[in-house]
Amino acid sequence: MKAYIFPGQGAQFPGMGKDLYESSLLAKALFEKANEILGFSITDIMFNGTSEELKETKVTQPAVFLHSVLLAKTLVNFKPEMLAGHSLGEFSALVASGSLSFEDGLRLVSKRAIAMQKACEIKPSTMAAVLNLDDKIVEEICDSIDGIVVAANYNCPGQLVISGEYNAVELACEKMKEAGAKRALILPVGGAFHSPMMEPAREELADAIEKTVFLTPICPIYQNVTAKAVSSADEIKKNLIIQLTAPVRWTQSIQQMIADGATSFTEVGPGKVLVGLVNKINKEVETISA
Repeated sequence: MKAYIFPGQGAQFPGMGKDLYESSLLAKALFEKANEILGFSITDIMFNGTSEELKETKVTQPAVFLHSVLLAKTLVNFKPEMLAGHSLGEFSALVASGSLSFEDGLRLVSKRAIAMQKACEIKPSTMAAVLNLDDKIVEEICDSIDGIVVAANYNCPGQLVISGEYNAVELACEKMKEAGAKRALILPVGGAFHSPMMEPAREELADAIEKTVFLTPICPIYQNVTAKAVSSADEIKKNLIIQLTAPVRWTQSIQQMIADGATSFTEVGPGKVLVGLVNKINKEVETISA
């Protein structure tokens, strides 16, 4: 079975999407519609901006979403039997699945980015990558810290990202190195995504998600929150609302997709991070970068 996977924030690069704009009339029209919806020229930043300009959250998330969704729309023989997206990528996957319209998807992604940015400014917070330490040990150390720090991204075996208050994350990193982690490294991110620190953003986004029409997807989507196949529009909504403050269960999602019959994973969007993670989760499956 063919699975398609969509990347999240961090996959952006200068010049992204320009080839799509120039080679596809459909992509060009939707890029121009995106400029109208967002109220600024995201195409100008994507095609001509610097890495720094692309790093701004209100730009990054819509840029990665647009690149992924428009690439999916222009792919020949795009017939997914399963879909998943990493964090922000879940919105791209939902549009590709037909559950969410392009316009509604972009509006939600833009609102999500701005809400997350605001939440990041409330209190110093960050994320850190932990390498070569068992997930359970990471979770136990997080639980032992006085302050907010949680497991946020289960990316692949031996690679987990933690998230929370700056001091709590720093202390957790020290304890994880003592426990045998190969590395425990603070990441250059704006705040503590997928942690309780994102509660103000979750509340803001929840209202917008509730008011948005979701349809039954063309195939099951494996959502970050549950790592299980979901086809119900109501359940998709519910999981999407929880997503901002809950961990991204990527390892578990890929394992479940393989258990359910996935033999091929195609990454749709900028970069090749996800196919790299899939290869670390299971070397037997085919991986393709669209």
